[in-house]
Amino acid sequence: MNSIKAIIFDFGGVLLQWDPHKLYHRYFDQPGQIDQFLSEINFTSWNAEQDRGRPFAESIAELSDRFPQYTHLIRAYYDHFEDTIVGPITGTVEILYQLKQAGYPLYGLSNWSAETYPRIRPQYDFFNLFDKIILSGEVKLIKPDPAIFNLALQTINRTASECLLIDDSEANNNSAKKLGFATIHFKSPEQLGIELHELNLL
Repeated sequence: MNSIKAIIFDFGGVLLQWDPHKLYHRYFDQPGQIDQFLSEINFTSWNAEQDRGRPFAESIAELSDRFPQYTHLIRAYYDHFEDTIVGPITGTVEILYQLKQAGYPLYGLSNWSAETYPRIRPQYDFFNLFDKIILSGEVKLIKPDPAIFNLALQTINRTASECLLIDDSEANNNSAKKLGFATIHFKSPEQLGIELHELNLL
């Protein structure tokens, strides 16, 4: 009998394609200009704080004080967040439905702002397949912090050895693996399907 009793999915990069470039194409002529802007404002670190639970109003004000010339661009990320979602990763969504049909409890564990997630969820029915969704922005913890994985285990009442994490971040997978999770480093739906078959989960 397989020891995996629960399967935990990351969202961005696994079930949904998220790309801020898609939003900022309306403001810049060249992709390289978008990269330069995102790098200059240290977008990755800034956005992680919203994923950690910082209110957008506070974060927009703080970053705009430092980069007043970019205030409209900084605000646009929140105002037009829907435009950062490219769409579902259909192959993974199909696998999600197969796992649900096979009877596995499914959980979401995502680094995502509690303010923007509710704007996206109604657009995709696959979110309804999850027995529980844990958002970093709601619990004020962020992957790869081991604390969020421990909180997830408490929330779903499982041990780490009973859980499989599917995440596109190597750092997140490594952190979970140290706690005893089984992990799959997601790279494509095809690769995910192969590894799930090897684990006798599909």
